[in-house]
Parts: sequence; C-alpha cells; structure tokens
Amino acid sequence: MRIGSSVTSLSWIPQGATEGFNRLTFGLLRIAHYDPPPPDVVGDLDELQATDRFRLANRLEAWIEVEDGRIVDAGQTGSGRINVTRVGYGPASIAFTPVAMPDLRPEPEKGPTWVRFAQTAGGWTGFPTPRRVRHEPFIKIEGPMTWTTLALTIHADGTSEHQLAGASSFPRHWIYDDRGQLAAKTGFIDYDAWWRESFGTHTPWGAEDSAPIVTAVESALEHQLSVGVIDAKPQFRRLRAGRTLVQQGQSGEELFLLFDGVLQVEIDGKPVTQVGPGAILGEMALLRDGRRTATLRAVTPCRVAVVPKDSIDRQAMEEIAKGRGVQPER
Repeated sequence: MRIGSSVTSLSWIPQGATEGFNRLTFGLLRIAHYDPPPPDVVGDLDELQATDRFRLANRLEAWIEVEDGRIVDAGQTGSGRINVTRVGYGPASIAFTPVAMPDLRPEPEKGPTWVRFAQTAGGWTGFPTPRRVRHEPFIKIEGPMTWTTLALTIHADGTSEHQLAGASSFPRHWIYDDRGQLAAKTGFIDYDAWWRESFGTHTPWGAEDSAPIVTAVESALEHQLSVGVIDAKPQFRRLRAGRTLVQQGQSGEELFLLFDGVLQVEIDGKPVTQVGPGAILGEMALLRDGRRTATLRAVTPCRVAVVPKDSIDRQAMEEIAKGRGVQPER
C-alpha cells in the first residue's frame, strides 16, 4: 500500500517589513511593492506564480510503500520555485529574473515504522543591491538569499507530520498541510539580520541553516477582521523584546492586531501561552470592566497595530473570546 503526503511553504513580504533604504523604496518611492497575504488554501502553484502571489514557494511531496506493517520503499518529489521581482510603475516596471539555488534533498531518515524527508529550496530574489564585504572587491552587487527547509514524516499507520525545519529570517513564510490548508506561520521577521548575514556560509548551501520561530494560525474570524484593520491604515507601535504592551489590571479601551513578532500572555505573573502574527488582542477589557485581564509581553521585537474600540463590534469580540475558551461576562 502506498501512503503519500505533502507540505508546502509560500514566502511573501508583508506591509512595512523592510528597514533602512529598502523601506524608502517600498514606502515613499514605491519602486518596489509589498505583497498581499497568500491565500488560506494553496492551489495551483503555476497560477499563484503567474498572479505574483508569492516570492518563493517550496513543495515537498513524499510517499512510502507499506507491506504487512513494514515500510519496504520510499521516495520523494517536489521542488522550489522563485518568482520574478517587478520594480517600477505599471508599464514602466522591470522584471528581474531570480537566481535559484539547487534544491537540497538529504537522504531520508528511516525508522522501523516511519520515514522523515527534507527539502531546502531558495536562492536570490529581487533586484541586485550593493553590500559591503571584507575582501576584494569590497562591494558586491547581489541581494541576500531567501530559503525554507521543509520536513515531512510519514508513518506506516497512514499519519504524517510536517515541520518548517529551517528558514531565512526574511520574508514571512506560511506553511500549508497536505490538504493545502494554512497550518502555521513564521512569527518574526528579522530584516536587519537577513540583510547582514544571509550569504555564503550562512545559508543551507554553505552548511548552515536558521531555526525559525513558528506560530499557530489565528482564527478565521481574526483573519477576516485583520484585513479590515490593515486596510484602515492603523497606527503601529513597536516593542523591543521583554517590553510589555499592556499590564494586567491596567485600564484600557484599545484593541490590538499583532502584525509581526511573538507576544507572551501572562496571568498573575505566570506565562499562559504565546501568540503570533494575525492575533487580535485586548478584547477582554472591553467585554468586561475595562481592565486588562492579562499582561502581554514581547518575546521578540514586535510591531502591533492599534485598533480603535469601535472598529470591531461586540459580537465579533465575544466570538474571539470564546475561541480562546473564555466566556465573556454579560
């Protein structure tokens, strides 16, 4: 009996994700562009590539053959693909051809009842940009490298698990399961580290990968509401790691959309959970007595959109609270 499964990653540049000179090219000058979020369900990669819905895609497909409960054969297919980068305005735009590195597929790891597959895909995306180097010619005209490393374990009982085992710290990477459903996200974009370090030996092709921070996917309602929040061009707050967004017991009438980074939820000084990009927070103060019921502390640097309280109706806030297992007071 053959058992197959797959995992896919799509990489994209969210609004305001760049720093320094590149923030100017994306922002005021609008030479380059940020990306709308990829779809919640990944479909045909050819169509998504043609409509510019990702910067990098990586799809790992694998299978095992099982006889009498034993794995007798296994194999994998799939590949990565990098999209062109368009710079400029409309008909005057220029498409820069990416440079892909060869996909890396190490020999699968095999256990008595499972096989673990892995695949790294990536390369140079975007238009060439100058950077300093410590040796001749002291300046190179190339951008940093972007990649994802996917892992997929298939068991003889028909189950499987996927993992984002490694990734560049920029841009954002979304992970899709075997059904094509969005299943996980990278929680933190570190543009500065990516710009300075993602070259040569500091990449999987130089025998060095980077462990990503992966977070769960927000609820469908939060995802729907976040689109309206971003369209309204909200104010943003930036937090350094360790700083608090709100303190338990404080009064507050604002909601928040976590746009980038990871926040830890603490109640009575004890960590309860962590949340990643897309989470809408602060609703309990508005549903109860106006007091914050938890402390929100930045695990990584964070960028948070401030949402006026009248932007989201009470019913929606109650649904968000119920989704977290909290029954709002009436």
